[in-house]
Amino acid sequence: MVDLSVKICGVEFKNPVIPASGTFGFGREFAEIYDISCLGAVATKGLTLEERLGNPVPRIAESRGVILNAVGLQNPGVEHFIKEDLAFLKARTRVIANVAGSSLSDYEKICARLDGLVDFIELNISCPNVKCGGMAFGIKPESVKEVTRIAKSALKTTPLIVKLSPNVESISKNAQAAEEGGADCLSLINTLTGMAIDVETRRPVLFNNTGGVSGAGVKPIALRMVYEASHATSLPVIGMGGICCGRDVVEFLLAGAAAVQVGTHNFSDTLACPKIIEQLRRFMETHGVEHVTELTGALKLN
Repeated sequence: MVDLSVKICGVEFKNPVIPASGTFGFGREFAEIYDISCLGAVATKGLTLEERLGNPVPRIAESRGVILNAVGLQNPGVEHFIKEDLAFLKARTRVIANVAGSSLSDYEKICARLDGLVDFIELNISCPNVKCGGMAFGIKPESVKEVTRIAKSALKTTPLIVKLSPNVESISKNAQAAEEGGADCLSLINTLTGMAIDVETRRPVLFNNTGGVSGAGVKPIALRMVYEASHATSLPVIGMGGICCGRDVVEFLLAGAAAVQVGTHNFSDTLACPKIIEQLRRFMETHGVEHVTELTGALKLN
Protein backbone atom coordinates (compact mmCIF):
# COMPACT_ATOMS: atom_id res chain seq x y z
CA MET A 1 0.00 0.00 0.00
CA VAL A 2 1.58 3.28 -1.08
CA ASP A 3 1.53 6.41 1.08
CA LEU A 4 0.46 9.63 -0.68
CA SER A 5 0.47 11.84 2.41
CA VAL A 6 2.75 14.89 2.62
CA LYS A 7 3.52 17.34 5.41
CA ILE A 8 4.19 20.99 4.62
CA CYS A 9 5.05 23.48 7.37
CA GLY A 10 3.75 21.00 9.93
CA VAL A 11 0.39 20.63 8.19
CA GLU A 12 -0.45 17.14 6.91
CA PHE A 13 -2.18 16.62 3.58
CA LYS A 14 -3.67 13.24 2.65
CA ASN A 15 -2.10 13.61 -0.81
CA PRO A 16 -0.20 16.31 -2.73
CA VAL A 17 -2.95 17.20 -5.23
CA ILE A 18 -4.68 20.57 -4.76
CA PRO A 19 -7.07 22.41 -7.11
CA ALA A 20 -5.52 25.78 -7.97
CA SER A 21 -6.97 29.13 -7.05
CA GLY A 22 -9.42 30.52 -9.58
CA THR A 23 -10.24 27.14 -11.11
CA PHE A 24 -12.33 25.57 -8.34
CA GLY A 25 -14.37 28.41 -6.86
CA PHE A 26 -14.98 27.53 -3.22
CA GLY A 27 -15.58 23.87 -4.01
CA ARG A 28 -19.37 23.76 -3.89
CA GLU A 29 -19.98 23.06 -7.58
CA PHE A 30 -17.35 20.32 -7.69
CA ALA A 31 -18.73 18.80 -4.48
CA GLU A 32 -21.92 18.06 -6.42
CA ILE A 33 -19.84 15.93 -8.81
CA TYR A 34 -17.48 14.10 -6.43
CA ASP A 35 -16.47 13.94 -2.77
CA ILE A 36 -13.89 16.71 -2.50
CA SER A 37 -12.59 15.25 0.75
CA CYS A 38 -10.38 13.11 -1.53
CA LEU A 39 -8.27 16.21 -2.24
CA GLY A 40 -5.10 17.16 -0.42
CA ALA A 41 -6.50 20.68 -0.01
CA VAL A 42 -8.44 23.34 -1.88
CA ALA A 43 -6.91 26.69 -2.86
CA THR A 44 -9.78 29.15 -2.84
CA LYS A 45 -10.68 31.69 -5.46
CA GLY A 46 -8.62 34.85 -4.90
CA LEU A 47 -10.08 36.87 -2.02
CA THR A 48 -10.00 40.62 -1.55
CA LEU A 49 -11.14 42.77 1.38
CA GLU A 50 -14.27 43.86 -0.44
CA GLU A 51 -16.41 42.25 -3.13
CA ARG A 52 -15.08 42.61 -6.67
CA LEU A 53 -17.15 42.26 -9.84
CA GLY A 54 -14.14 41.67 -12.07
CA ASN A 55 -13.43 42.83 -15.60
CA PRO A 56 -15.96 43.25 -18.42
CA VAL A 57 -16.48 40.36 -20.83
CA PRO A 58 -15.06 38.76 -22.87
CA ARG A 59 -12.54 37.74 -20.23
CA ILE A 60 -11.76 34.14 -21.19
CA ALA A 61 -10.15 33.08 -24.48
CA GLU A 62 -8.97 29.70 -25.75
CA SER A 63 -5.86 29.00 -27.75
CA ARG A 64 -3.93 25.86 -28.68
CA GLY A 65 -2.87 24.10 -25.48
CA VAL A 66 -3.70 27.07 -23.25
CA ILE A 67 -6.41 29.45 -22.14
CA LEU A 68 -6.15 33.16 -21.39
CA ASN A 69 -8.09 34.80 -18.59
CA ALA A 70 -8.62 38.38 -17.51
CA VAL A 71 -11.37 37.72 -14.96
CA GLY A 72 -10.10 40.47 -12.68
CA LEU A 73 -10.34 38.68 -9.33
CA GLN A 74 -14.11 38.55 -9.21
CA ASN A 75 -14.99 37.37 -5.69
CA PRO A 76 -17.53 38.03 -2.92
CA GLY A 77 -14.99 39.45 -0.46
CA VAL A 78 -13.33 37.90 2.57
CA GLU A 79 -16.23 38.41 5.01
CA HIS A 80 -18.66 36.61 2.73
CA PHE A 81 -16.16 33.76 2.36
CA ILE A 82 -15.79 33.43 6.13
CA LYS A 83 -19.54 33.47 6.67
CA GLU A 84 -20.73 31.35 3.76
CA ASP A 85 -17.94 29.08 2.50
CA LEU A 86 -15.22 28.49 5.09
CA ALA A 87 -17.07 25.96 7.26
CA PHE A 88 -18.16 24.03 4.19
CA LEU A 89 -14.55 23.62 3.04
CA LYS A 90 -13.03 22.98 6.46
CA ALA A 91 -15.44 20.10 7.03
CA ARG A 92 -14.03 18.38 3.93
CA THR A 93 -10.35 19.15 3.41
CA ARG A 94 -7.47 21.50 4.13
CA VAL A 95 -8.10 25.11 3.16
CA ILE A 96 -5.60 27.39 1.43
CA ALA A 97 -7.02 30.91 1.25
CA ASN A 98 -5.63 32.76 -1.75
CA VAL A 99 -5.55 36.49 -1.02
CA ALA A 100 -5.00 39.55 -3.17
CA GLY A 101 -4.73 43.30 -2.77
CA SER A 102 -3.82 46.55 -4.49
CA SER A 103 -1.80 47.94 -1.57
CA LEU A 104 0.37 46.69 1.27
CA SER A 105 -2.39 47.66 3.67
CA ASP A 106 -4.85 45.41 1.82
CA TYR A 107 -2.58 42.40 2.25
CA GLU A 108 -1.95 43.18 5.90
CA LYS A 109 -5.65 43.51 6.73
CA ILE A 110 -6.86 40.43 4.87
CA CYS A 111 -4.09 38.26 6.33
CA ALA A 112 -4.93 39.45 9.85
CA ARG A 113 -8.60 38.67 9.26
CA LEU A 114 -7.91 35.11 8.08
CA ASP A 115 -5.19 34.28 10.58
CA GLY A 116 -6.05 31.13 12.50
CA LEU A 117 -9.15 30.43 10.40
CA VAL A 118 -7.51 28.55 7.49
CA ASP A 119 -4.66 26.07 7.11
CA PHE A 120 -2.57 28.29 4.84
CA ILE A 121 -2.71 31.72 3.29
CA GLU A 122 -1.46 31.94 -0.29
CA LEU A 123 -0.31 35.42 -1.25
CA ASN A 124 -1.19 36.36 -4.83
CA ILE A 125 1.49 38.94 -5.59
CA SER A 126 0.71 39.19 -9.31
CA CYS A 127 -1.76 41.95 -8.48
CA PRO A 128 -1.02 45.51 -9.66
CA ASN A 129 0.33 47.84 -6.96
CA VAL A 130 -1.65 51.06 -7.24
CA LYS A 131 1.17 53.05 -5.64
CA CYS A 132 3.72 51.88 -8.22
CA GLY A 133 1.93 52.73 -11.46
CA GLY A 134 0.25 49.36 -11.74
CA MET A 135 3.41 47.25 -11.60
CA ALA A 136 2.67 43.92 -9.93
CA PHE A 137 4.00 43.32 -6.42
CA GLY A 138 5.65 40.13 -7.66
CA ILE A 139 7.86 41.65 -10.38
CA LYS A 140 10.86 43.00 -8.45
CA PRO A 141 12.62 41.19 -5.59
CA GLU A 142 12.40 44.28 -3.40
CA SER A 143 8.62 44.45 -3.62
CA VAL A 144 8.30 40.67 -3.22
CA LYS A 145 10.24 40.88 0.03
CA GLU A 146 8.25 43.86 1.30
CA VAL A 147 4.76 42.52 0.62
CA THR A 148 5.79 39.16 2.10
CA ARG A 149 7.14 40.88 5.22
CA ILE A 150 3.93 42.88 5.70
CA ALA A 151 1.71 39.84 5.23
CA LYS A 152 3.81 37.67 7.54
CA SER A 153 3.78 40.33 10.25
CA ALA A 154 -0.04 40.11 10.33
CA LEU A 155 0.00 36.34 10.90
CA LYS A 156 0.41 34.72 14.30
CA THR A 157 -0.48 31.09 13.55
CA THR A 158 -1.23 30.52 9.86
CA PRO A 159 1.68 29.59 7.56
CA LEU A 160 2.26 31.85 4.56
CA ILE A 161 2.64 30.65 0.97
CA VAL A 162 3.91 33.22 -1.53
CA LYS A 163 2.68 32.57 -5.08
CA LEU A 164 5.36 33.70 -7.51
CA SER A 165 4.78 35.32 -10.88
CA PRO A 166 6.72 33.90 -13.87
CA ASN A 167 6.82 37.34 -15.52
CA VAL A 168 10.14 38.23 -13.92
CA GLU A 169 13.85 38.54 -14.67
CA SER A 170 14.91 35.85 -12.17
CA ILE A 171 12.57 33.41 -10.45
CA SER A 172 15.45 32.39 -8.15
CA LYS A 173 15.99 35.94 -6.90
CA ASN A 174 12.27 36.45 -6.29
CA ALA A 175 12.06 33.12 -4.46
CA GLN A 176 14.96 34.20 -2.25
CA ALA A 177 13.28 37.57 -1.66
CA ALA A 178 10.11 35.83 -0.48
CA GLU A 179 12.18 33.68 1.87
CA GLU A 180 13.94 36.76 3.24
CA GLY A 181 10.54 38.40 3.77
CA GLY A 182 9.41 35.51 5.97
CA ALA A 183 7.54 33.17 3.63
CA ASP A 184 6.98 29.65 4.94
CA CYS A 185 6.36 28.12 1.50
CA LEU A 186 6.37 29.03 -2.18
CA SER A 187 3.88 28.22 -4.93
CA LEU A 188 4.51 28.70 -8.64
CA ILE A 189 3.91 29.49 -11.35
CA ASN A 190 1.13 32.01 -11.58
CA THR A 191 -0.04 32.76 -15.13
CA LEU A 192 2.19 34.17 -17.86
CA THR A 193 1.04 37.31 -19.64
CA GLY A 194 -0.29 36.81 -23.16
CA MET A 195 -2.64 38.00 -25.88
CA ALA A 196 -5.11 36.50 -28.35
CA ILE A 197 -6.19 38.40 -31.49
CA ASP A 198 -9.34 38.14 -33.59
CA VAL A 199 -8.11 38.54 -37.17
CA GLU A 200 -11.61 39.40 -38.46
CA THR A 201 -12.06 42.38 -36.16
CA ARG A 202 -8.32 43.05 -35.81
CA ARG A 203 -8.85 43.46 -32.09
CA PRO A 204 -7.68 41.53 -29.03
CA VAL A 205 -10.15 38.82 -28.06
CA LEU A 206 -10.12 39.85 -24.40
CA PHE A 207 -11.74 43.13 -23.39
CA ASN A 208 -8.70 43.71 -21.20
CA ASN A 209 -6.44 43.22 -24.27
CA THR A 210 -4.04 40.90 -22.40
CA GLY A 211 -4.60 38.09 -19.93
CA GLY A 212 -3.00 35.34 -17.92
CA VAL A 213 -1.92 32.27 -19.89
CA SER A 214 -2.34 28.83 -18.31
CA GLY A 215 -2.82 25.24 -19.42
CA ALA A 216 -0.81 22.31 -20.73
CA GLY A 217 1.33 24.51 -22.98
CA VAL A 218 3.05 26.27 -20.07
CA LYS A 219 4.28 23.10 -18.32
CA PRO A 220 7.91 23.15 -19.54
CA ILE A 221 8.30 26.75 -18.34
CA ALA A 222 6.67 25.94 -15.01
CA LEU A 223 8.88 22.88 -14.46
CA ARG A 224 12.03 24.88 -15.07
CA MET A 225 10.95 27.59 -12.66
CA VAL A 226 9.92 25.11 -9.95
CA TYR A 227 13.31 23.47 -10.27
CA GLU A 228 15.12 26.81 -9.97
CA ALA A 229 13.02 28.08 -7.05
CA SER A 230 13.32 24.85 -5.10
CA HIS A 231 17.10 24.95 -5.43
CA ALA A 232 17.39 28.67 -4.64
CA THR A 233 15.74 28.46 -1.20
CA SER A 234 15.18 26.06 1.69
CA LEU A 235 11.39 26.53 1.50
CA PRO A 236 8.93 23.83 0.45
CA VAL A 237 7.51 24.45 -3.01
CA ILE A 238 4.03 23.80 -4.41
CA GLY A 239 4.32 23.46 -8.18
CA MET A 240 1.72 24.22 -10.83
CA GLY A 241 1.40 24.98 -14.51
CA GLY A 242 -0.10 22.66 -17.11
CA ILE A 243 -0.67 19.57 -14.95
CA CYS A 244 -3.10 17.21 -16.69
CA CYS A 245 -2.22 13.71 -15.42
CA GLY A 246 -0.42 11.76 -12.73
CA ARG A 247 2.84 11.64 -14.66
CA ASP A 248 2.81 15.45 -14.81
CA VAL A 249 2.62 15.46 -11.01
CA VAL A 250 5.63 13.14 -10.84
CA GLU A 251 7.59 15.53 -13.06
CA PHE A 252 6.90 18.45 -10.73
CA LEU A 253 7.81 16.39 -7.67
CA LEU A 254 11.08 15.30 -9.26
CA ALA A 255 11.81 18.95 -10.07
CA GLY A 256 11.56 19.78 -6.37
CA ALA A 257 7.90 20.32 -5.53
CA ALA A 258 6.45 18.92 -2.30
CA ALA A 259 2.88 19.21 -3.64
CA VAL A 260 1.11 20.45 -6.76
CA GLN A 261 -1.89 22.49 -7.82
CA VAL A 262 -4.08 21.54 -10.77
CA GLY A 263 -5.67 24.50 -12.52
CA THR A 264 -6.90 24.77 -16.09
CA HIS A 265 -7.47 21.03 -16.48
CA ASN A 266 -10.40 21.33 -14.03
CA PHE A 267 -12.24 23.22 -16.78
CA SER A 268 -11.83 20.52 -19.41
CA ASP A 269 -12.45 17.62 -17.02
CA THR A 270 -14.42 18.19 -13.82
CA LEU A 271 -13.04 14.89 -12.47
CA ALA A 272 -9.45 15.93 -13.18
CA CYS A 273 -8.18 15.94 -9.60
CA PRO A 274 -9.51 12.56 -8.41
CA LYS A 275 -8.29 10.99 -11.67
CA ILE A 276 -4.83 12.50 -11.18
CA ILE A 277 -4.67 11.25 -7.58
CA GLU A 278 -5.47 7.72 -8.74
CA GLN A 279 -2.96 7.96 -11.61
CA LEU A 280 -0.28 9.09 -9.15
CA ARG A 281 -1.12 6.15 -6.88
CA ARG A 282 -0.81 3.70 -9.77
CA PHE A 283 2.50 5.20 -10.90
CA MET A 284 3.91 4.71 -7.41
CA GLU A 285 2.69 1.13 -7.25
CA THR A 286 4.16 0.17 -10.62
CA HIS A 287 7.48 1.94 -9.96
CA GLY A 288 8.01 0.67 -6.42
CA VAL A 289 7.66 4.05 -4.73
CA GLU A 290 6.38 3.47 -1.20
CA HIS A 291 6.02 7.11 -0.11
CA VAL A 292 5.33 10.02 -2.42
CA THR A 293 7.95 12.15 -0.63
CA GLU A 294 10.62 9.88 -2.14
CA LEU A 295 9.97 11.60 -5.47
CA THR A 296 10.50 15.19 -4.31
CA GLY A 297 13.78 16.55 -5.62
CA ALA A 298 14.88 13.16 -6.97
CA LEU A 299 15.67 14.49 -10.45
CA LYS A 300 18.92 13.17 -11.96
CA LEU A 301 20.50 15.78 -14.23
CA ASN A 302 22.32 14.75 -17.41
